[in-house]
Amino acid sequence: MKQIGFIGLGTMGAPMASNLLKSGFQVTVYNRTAAKCKPLEEEGAQAAATPQAAAQGKDVIITMISNDDSIREVFYSENGILAALKPGAVVIDSSTISPGLVKEIAAAVEERGGSFLDAPVTGSKPAAIEGTLVFMVGGKAEVIEAHRDIFDTMGRLLLHMGDNGSGAVAKLAHNSMVGIHNVALAEGFSIAVKNGVPADKFLELVQNGSAGSKQAELKGRKIIDNDFSNQFSLALMLKDLKLASSLSDATGVPTPMLGVAKSMFQAGFNHGYGDEDLSAVIKSYEEWIGRKIGGSASEE
Repeated sequence: MKQIGFIGLGTMGAPMASNLLKSGFQVTVYNRTAAKCKPLEEEGAQAAATPQAAAQGKDVIITMISNDDSIREVFYSENGILAALKPGAVVIDSSTISPGLVKEIAAAVEERGGSFLDAPVTGSKPAAIEGTLVFMVGGKAEVIEAHRDIFDTMGRLLLHMGDNGSGAVAKLAHNSMVGIHNVALAEGFSIAVKNGVPADKFLELVQNGSAGSKQAELKGRKIIDNDFSNQFSLALMLKDLKLASSLSDATGVPTPMLGVAKSMFQAGFNHGYGDEDLSAVIKSYEEWIGRKIGGSASEE
């Protein structure tokens, strides 16, 4: 059985590591907040004090880190992954980070005799728990196939997008659409509810009409129930939209809708909703229309 080091035990990383343990993989975990290792230790994981220790001697190292600065530290610090990487090891990075940094780290891993796969995911917390994530992967096909057992344990679908960096690009393009769809859902709700249409009836229409989307399916009821428990945070969505905007600027792609979505998520973040679910972007609209989306249509 492959020896795995898993680094980053946040909303997504912890259930991903748990699924590997349940499938019989030997897993060593590391998280900057050490207390997050405890539940996984109870499931049979070993805990490491540093990323280097988590990666030492491992066949596969999986990272699930929140941003570019943090992942640089995890890889390049004195006690980082690169200090421990053994020849032939495979690094699978499921973070959402800039494509340029992905290529940089991939080159550093290959210089040390390893292989690198950028493998961000979509599906948010419920899919991470259920092991039904979708992976979009950049890297060599033969490396992917050699480790399909790991991907199959954590997800339901793997899509090979191309060379290193292509997984990261696909994730930013994908999450641009997620952010735009969330803002569109919030705006539609606001028009309907402000003018007397019950929110639940409007959601039923959206889910059965041409405006239907995965975001309406996943977030519509949460908005109506005023449930902003975190499945994927507003702050992380804002981070992804900023990365996508930087990529589009660098490559000359006009993205007016991305710009609007980014501004709406920035407004939500500035109002203190960053740690809530990304669907909390609706709260800015609720302030504008002077009422909650949930409740009776006549409430003002």
